[in-house]
Amino acid sequence: MANTLFELGPTGRPERIIPAPAKLDRHGPARIIAMCNQKGGVGKTTSTINLAAALARYGRRVLAVDFDPQGALSAGLGVQAHDVPTIYDLMLGKVRDPHEAIRQTETAGLDVIPANIDLSAAEVHLVTEVAREQILAGVLRKVADDYDVVLIDCQPSLGLLTVNALTASHGVLIPLACEYFALRGVALLVETVEKVKDRLNPALELDGILATMYDARTLHAREVLERVVDTFGDKVFDTVIGRTVKLPDAQIAAKPILDYAPSNAASEAYLKLARELVQRGVVA
Repeated sequence: MANTLFELGPTGRPERIIPAPAKLDRHGPARIIAMCNQKGGVGKTTSTINLAAALARYGRRVLAVDFDPQGALSAGLGVQAHDVPTIYDLMLGKVRDPHEAIRQTETAGLDVIPANIDLSAAEVHLVTEVAREQILAGVLRKVADDYDVVLIDCQPSLGLLTVNALTASHGVLIPLACEYFALRGVALLVETVEKVKDRLNPALELDGILATMYDARTLHAREVLERVVDTFGDKVFDTVIGRTVKLPDAQIAAKPILDYAPSNAASEAYLKLARELVQRGVVA
């Protein structure tokens, strides 16, 4: 009978049991992580919501920043994003104190700075600003000591907003759908990360690549994941997020999967991802 400790996981590596992280005796300053992929539909917002909730479940204070004009993260956490201060107001200096824009969620330890369609105009307004790539960094600096982790849900592009997110961050986490077309764009994204590191933010690191929408029944998904691991090695997380209808259902219900369907495999996957981030030293 095979020992489960040595069974191979989807990435081809031995499955590891990662214990729950120890509680923190103090909070802050936050490690800021950009959840980034210029291709849409790869599970980026879903992963931001559920990783944030999983880290909060383990006692971390988490701030999720909705940095996409579609406002999907705000909606997915049941946070009002209209007629309230948003990240757009903070970026343009209409609101000076980020605490005025922070909204609590129903998940203990998880707060959100919301966004709405107004953010789509930000790149036009910021293009003539001095140090325009560093505006978000200045905003988050004012609240970093209040949190252990800040997750920025970037829009699917490599424009000025995404460059702002990368300039403000200590690390980048790339959600990657196990599909060929999603794989094609990763090299361009990694190149952008390297440019930002060289020119704007020397401290920026690639924290890892998270395989999402994985269906072990299809040869295509298995081949894509194998190719990602061959290319990026240990930068690919052991944790893999499988396909499940419960994830979009949870978004419609405006809840993390941990609250909507706690027994679902995706719930355990995001908890495992949170444990892996702590185990790897990505977050405290």
